[in-house]
Amino acid sequence: MSNRLSFQTKFTYGVGEFGTAIPIGLSIFYLLFFLTEVVGLSPTLAGTVLLLGRVWDAINDPVIGWLSDRTQSRWGRRYPWLVLGAVPLGFFCFMQWIVPPLESQTSLFIYYVLMAMGGYAAFSVVILPMVAIATELTPDYDERTSIMSVRSASDILGSVVGLVLAQIIFALVEDTRRQYMILGGVSGIVIVLAIAICVVGTYDQYRPVLRQQTQASSHSMGFQLRRVFQNRSFRWVMGVYLCSWMGVQVTAAMLPYFVTDWMQLGEQHFTQMAIVVQGSSVSMLPFWLWITKRTSKQMVYFAGAPITLIGVGLLGLVQPGQVAAMYLVGGTIGVGLSTFYLVPFAMLPDVIDDEELRTGERQEGMFISMMVFLQKVGVAIAIFVSGWMLDWANQIGPDTRLLVIRLLASALPSVLIFGGVYCVYRYPLTRKAHHRIRLQLERDRKQPQEH
Repeated sequence: MSNRLSFQTKFTYGVGEFGTAIPIGLSIFYLLFFLTEVVGLSPTLAGTVLLLGRVWDAINDPVIGWLSDRTQSRWGRRYPWLVLGAVPLGFFCFMQWIVPPLESQTSLFIYYVLMAMGGYAAFSVVILPMVAIATELTPDYDERTSIMSVRSASDILGSVVGLVLAQIIFALVEDTRRQYMILGGVSGIVIVLAIAICVVGTYDQYRPVLRQQTQASSHSMGFQLRRVFQNRSFRWVMGVYLCSWMGVQVTAAMLPYFVTDWMQLGEQHFTQMAIVVQGSSVSMLPFWLWITKRTSKQMVYFAGAPITLIGVGLLGLVQPGQVAAMYLVGGTIGVGLSTFYLVPFAMLPDVIDDEELRTGERQEGMFISMMVFLQKVGVAIAIFVSGWMLDWANQIGPDTRLLVIRLLASALPSVLIFGGVYCVYRYPLTRKAHHRIRLQLERDRKQPQEH
């Protein structure tokens, strides 16, 4: 199997990631705001919806990852899951943006909990195998970083396109509920088409992988989970991902409130601010990829994280009327943010190689499922706490509410990003260490053939 990935493989893989990023980005930036301001749920109930939906992944993420590793078919371990999960994912992406004809807070709460649980389960069915495919396509250190940069760029572009799409729909449609319903319908259709393109476009390059896949482990899921968490390198990667994205997504969830309540601007400024952040992020990805090839994944994170940290810290100091400063800070945040997209998942294939060397088995599905699960739960907990604090601040008074919004958008993410920097510092798999692992794996794989 060639270690180089073709343009078609990278492009069509990117299309699949692009399609999944649109509804994800819309949920990150709009869902909490939609549930509180459009549906009318209290901030506590809205935060609980997100928390319960993602805690549900405590069950389905590891199960799906484990089953994905054990799946045997003529199309390999991953592709059947993509095909089966595409349509249900599109359906739930649409249904979560509908306001049902229900009157009570309790009935609305139950409806959105069910939609969240269904949506997160369908998302896991698709995204876990999709990320596993990227880790399996090539063993090369730099090519893996390259495909992960494609994944990162597609994620960011998808979220930007989702925001632009939202702005267009909001400008053309007056009724607020209808705006979100149309937005959900369009994102649902896009995600199904994007997954289909990804499956068709990447499968030819994946064929040689089918001949090299090791036999699925016969161990129980509990045993596999324990083994995953025993991997020291994975624990630090998990910490990087969890801290980075908890920080960033708390800021994203608070951004609508920051723009409308604190800055006293219209909703269009929130969308434009988000586009500035994501646009500067995607524009910097080629630069960070270039730096990675000349240094290491750790050094790129050390360079990017402080930039985002400075931007997030300055966000809390921006005053009403300082619109240009707000956008400048948003661009600063985005410059470093692209390293959060790139580095953790670029590290993960190296961790999987390390696990194969230690145990003789590859568990892409289990490792990825735990990364995605912990990120979802961590973000859900952070947003739940944010919703609870907003509810508490509302009861005290408007001045307290504004202070809480600023602290949640700036101070809390800063602390979490510091945690991510520490985890990268402790991560042991350097470029040289991974090279030694690959050489040993190649020798081990040749020995049975020689005998």
